[in-house]
Amino acid sequence: MNSVSGIKEKMEKTKGQMEAEIANAIIQFEKEYMGRGPMETRAYIIDDMILIRLKGVLTLAEQQLAKNPEGAPLIKRVRSSLLEQARELLTEVIEKVTGLKVISLHTDISTKTGERVIIFTLNENLGKRY
Repeated sequence: MNSVSGIKEKMEKTKGQMEAEIANAIIQFEKEYMGRGPMETRAYIIDDMILIRLKGVLTLAEQQLAKNPEGAPLIKRVRSSLLEQARELLTEVIEKVTGLKVISLHTDISTKTGERVIIFTLNENLGKRY
């Protein structure tokens, strides 16, 4: 496939299809890089941002550790560090799926709910396509 047909293919997808493709790519990344996937993943295209919400990301060991007052900050630091090391890989995943350049990545994880959010900002308004 040449780059023109690749761009056309990306443009022909519905917003829901693009969001599902992003969510599936993140699930695959989580499985390959973190060792296990989340229980549920949703991606939302909002203007020039992609919001990804992952539920059930904590391992059983992390859930136990989170009950300890020192455990929650430790989990956040470790998970943040792991994601920071994988920033380039994640950026490539999003750029490949959307065809746009990632400007920044922001993330946080809740040790109470086991939920993580990842926000990507893009160099163009992807939402305008839909």
